[in-house]
Amino acid sequence: MDPDKIPLLGGKSVHCINEQQMEEAVRLAEQDVESSPKIQSRLKALEVELSRNELAALAFVIIQRLKESSP
Repeated sequence: MDPDKIPLLGGKSVHCINEQQMEEAVRLAEQDVESSPKIQSRLKALEVELSRNELAALAFVIIQRLKESSP
């Protein structure tokens, strides 16, 4: 498959996500008193405005930017 045409949805994972990191992310997004309301409000707006594929693209771009900005 042409690497420029790898679909973002379904299929094989292109990133390995640590299970503990995912659990902490879900906790922060769903249970943390301070962070959850901010995350949930933005997530709801994005889910209304963006397609599933656009949401996947945004997730990958955010992960990439975090990787590039980490010390």
